[in-house]
Amino acid sequence: MSGTAQQGSQTKEFQAEVKQLLDIVVNSLYTDREIFLRELISNAADALEKFRYESLTSRGESGEEVPLEISIELDDKEHTLTITDTGTGMTAAELVENLGTIAHSGSREFIRRLGDTDRKDLNLIGQFGVGFYSAFMVASRVRVLTRSYRSGAEGCEWVSDGIGTYTIGPAEGLGRGTKIILKLKEEAREFSEAQRIKGIIRQYSSFVPFPIKVNGEQINTVQALWVRNKNEVTGEEYTEFYKFLFNAYDGPLYHLHFTADAPLSINALLFVPKRNMERFGFGRLEPGVNLYCRKVLIQQQSEGILPEWLRFVRGVVDSEDIPLNISRETMQDSALLRRLRRAVTGRFLKFLQEQSQKDPEQYAVFWNEFGIFLKEGAASDYTHRDDLVRLLRFESSASEPGKLISLADYTSRMKDGQKDIYFINGLTREHIEAGPYLEAFKARGLEVIYTYEPVDDFVLSNLMEYEEKKFRSADQAGLELPALEAESGGEPLDADSFKALAQWFKEILGEKVGEVRESTRLVHSPAIVLNLDGMMTSSMQRVMQAVNKDLGSLGQKVLELNPRHNLIKRLSSLQEADPNLARNIAEQVFDNARLSAGLVVEPRAMVERIYRIMEQALAGREQ
Repeated sequence: MSGTAQQGSQTKEFQAEVKQLLDIVVNSLYTDREIFLRELISNAADALEKFRYESLTSRGESGEEVPLEISIELDDKEHTLTITDTGTGMTAAELVENLGTIAHSGSREFIRRLGDTDRKDLNLIGQFGVGFYSAFMVASRVRVLTRSYRSGAEGCEWVSDGIGTYTIGPAEGLGRGTKIILKLKEEAREFSEAQRIKGIIRQYSSFVPFPIKVNGEQINTVQALWVRNKNEVTGEEYTEFYKFLFNAYDGPLYHLHFTADAPLSINALLFVPKRNMERFGFGRLEPGVNLYCRKVLIQQQSEGILPEWLRFVRGVVDSEDIPLNISRETMQDSALLRRLRRAVTGRFLKFLQEQSQKDPEQYAVFWNEFGIFLKEGAASDYTHRDDLVRLLRFESSASEPGKLISLADYTSRMKDGQKDIYFINGLTREHIEAGPYLEAFKARGLEVIYTYEPVDDFVLSNLMEYEEKKFRSADQAGLELPALEAESGGEPLDADSFKALAQWFKEILGEKVGEVRESTRLVHSPAIVLNLDGMMTSSMQRVMQAVNKDLGSLGQKVLELNPRHNLIKRLSSLQEADPNLARNIAEQVFDNARLSAGLVVEPRAMVERIYRIMEQALAGREQ
């Protein structure tokens, strides 16, 4: 599109309040000057979309046949940037109206309200369509040449330096559409460089539905898959799109493509990577979802679209319903943002639930990589807690090694009258099954969930219950377990002797334990340490001790002794025959019980004690 200005141009002065508003737009609204190009491209795309609609619905008004595209020409010698579209163009009256948007009566209301506050309300400014004026952030002079698509329309020109006046008049030799010529400021001459402009287009406008050409080269070559019908998109297209958008070398583990009309208009395409990079020491993941409005990037790595515990999810969310401020960088209405977040999050969790039922093995792969994030959500997000609880997976005493179960699986196998869901934490499955805590549950045929991460105990304790069944740690004192039909392990120590032995233990251990008592849960082991505090499991204490090695014991402990175990029965006799040896053995029984619980024990004192016991045992054999 070429054009020559004619005589008859008029120079007009901006009104005082318009000057004030323009000053705000140019100097205060945009934190990144490069945003101007996104705004101008977005306006051009709107004009092209409008023309495409008009050409389908109007007769004889479509104008000449020229490609629907956006062209950017750069001159690094003259330091100009020219952006041209072949859209609807404007008549002289429309030019005054559209480029005079900030001069509408509404701007006076804005200025009035702006004066009522001590600071510039940028969210309020967003209610006025002044994106075009962002050009003055980088340009000392802006020239607009345009001709409407309507038959008989004449070309016209608008010129301004954005300070005090603008000139408007006729122009000859124009084709349909609009051309905007920016004379770049000295400090903005970088925007006449092709690579700089191409980079901005790829960042913000890659998915504009019309070709964008820079000096004749088309830059946006990838389709916006999220607005296409998902039944028409192939798996290979999803993979290539994922690789392009996130610079990935491999495909995603999952993808979710959905459209919604209520409560908001949403087009979304979400991906789950194959690897959790936080596990490899790359630091905390940044949010991975980009926010678009009609295929134009509004916010990269948006923090508000998904909750923080879904920061591993990558993708695109496009919504036309979200009103944006002038910079398109922050939301005007946080209530709308919450509605969008709830809708997208709920749909993603529903998708995970569907996948867990459709392909449990694939879901297990997902869980092993990203389950830690869902646990984080279950512990902190009350809004989505019910959905998250259904997605939790664990091993259990009833599952094969490596096989995961859900809480629904567990409750479906609970015995008649069982009121609690039992869990136990350990470093590995082997560590758990070698310890004393499962003895009572095995003897009674009760299933126990295995947890391997300290956060698991925190999550389950924080959830408190599932399907009206309370979570109970197997190392918790006071569990109400059903009585066994028959006791095993031989005759127990008589009541009086056991009472004396328990009192003796308490005297030796002192403040290390709150209570020493008879165990009704042990079958093969001589002793076990339990937590009186139902919220403080052994795994939680291990974590706290790892952070502060001088912390010592946390919470009141109960030492339970097995009155049927030979070691306990012989120790009852030994306390009188050889008090010194008996004392060392009693202290070692307690430390062994703490080791079985995974608690930190002072190794030097324990090793020295073991040597003393060995020495005393050998001395006894020599006598």
